[in-house]
Amino acid sequence: MSIGFIGLGNLGQAICKRLSDIGENLVVYNRNKEKIKNLPYEKVEIPNEIFKKCDVVFICLFDSIGVDEILNKFTSDDIKGKTIIDLTTNHYEDVLKFHEDVNSKGGNYLENPVFGSVAPALKGELTVVNSGKKEVFEAVKPILEKIAKEIFHLPTPSSATKMKLINNLCLGSFMATIAECTAMAESCEIPKEKALEILGVGGGQSLVLKAKTQKLIDEDFSAHFSNNAINKDLHLLQNLAYELKKPLYSAAIPKELFSKMKSLGKGEEDFSSIYQLFKN
Repeated sequence: MSIGFIGLGNLGQAICKRLSDIGENLVVYNRNKEKIKNLPYEKVEIPNEIFKKCDVVFICLFDSIGVDEILNKFTSDDIKGKTIIDLTTNHYEDVLKFHEDVNSKGGNYLENPVFGSVAPALKGELTVVNSGKKEVFEAVKPILEKIAKEIFHLPTPSSATKMKLINNLCLGSFMATIAECTAMAESCEIPKEKALEILGVGGGQSLVLKAKTQKLIDEDFSAHFSNNAINKDLHLLQNLAYELKKPLYSAAIPKELFSKMKSLGKGEEDFSSIYQLFKN
């Protein structure tokens, strides 16, 4: 049976291409029909139609608002016995409602935020953290293995989402530090390429640097993971910390740096473009 997919942004398209490349048939829905008109997948006009052809449907949207809008369209007749795998980085409270709503209609909801962006998605090398019913997770794990190299299950609803936000504090902090180090090296008249090479075997060695070195060299900031996305996630983490009465000492600076990028009209650029803030 075909796999359903709702939301074909940058990441969604990369995951769909990966699934298609390994022989999976896809049925897709995207609100912006123009964006997907040339993609070689079966398309539906409304998201409900996907469930007539698919038992497992991925959702990959920007935030909880979009997911809530989609889920509200589904009835028990649509999703009874079906499984929704939500790849979106949602609000940690909203996912509790999503679990409840889908399960109450006889469907299965798995929150499944992904770690990684376009490049690892195309290779099937994402990391996924999953929360939901263990038996449902085990049933769809063979599908997840088609897109992910590392797979973790945290059974308590909302745990996967919270872990994704925590991970993105590392991600945003590393990116900001690498960008500032690169700009500082250039100010010292050290060629950017050489500085990044040295950082890559020194204190800057990380998956973030490995993934973003070429973007920094070329100053190609076409989005794989946008400033808007990291800004959203760091604000959600701040809200979570406030509710837990837990201070976040190191999170404040990267959060404000990416907020600055958004205010400069660079929200849709890749988050490696924060380099421009330090260079200029």
